[in-house]
Amino acid sequence: MLKRRAKISPNFSMASMTDLIFLLLIFFMITSTVVSPNAIKVLLPQGKQQTSAKPLTRVIIDKDLNFYAGFGNEKEQPLQLAELTTFLQACADKEPEMYVALYADESVPYREIVRILNIANENHFKMVLATRPPEEK
Repeated sequence: MLKRRAKISPNFSMASMTDLIFLLLIFFMITSTVVSPNAIKVLLPQGKQQTSAKPLTRVIIDKDLNFYAGFGNEKEQPLQLAELTTFLQACADKEPEMYVALYADESVPYREIVRILNIANENHFKMVLATRPPEEK
């Protein structure tokens, strides 16, 4: 008489497979938080201190896209974009080493900011983008 071999159980244990899946999941979760999404680092100007002791000309763009400009301690005056170049050149005649500080509302479209930067670049003005100080935690 032939002896039968021990029966092999048809059940498959998933315990080791689930351990492996959880280890992979944890690995990818950790590595995805370490990887930086921005490869280019941008250093923004600090808002806590004034960047220069030299006379400062201010250009302000509010959320309604109204332009204002002021020089030194003078009050800001409303201007059209076409008048801005003349105003900045007059300020540069008073103080050749002036800085132009751009105060733009956060809702202002980027193209409006680029227009001001182009005016400053064409006339060789030194430009500073103003920011607000970081919020205290």
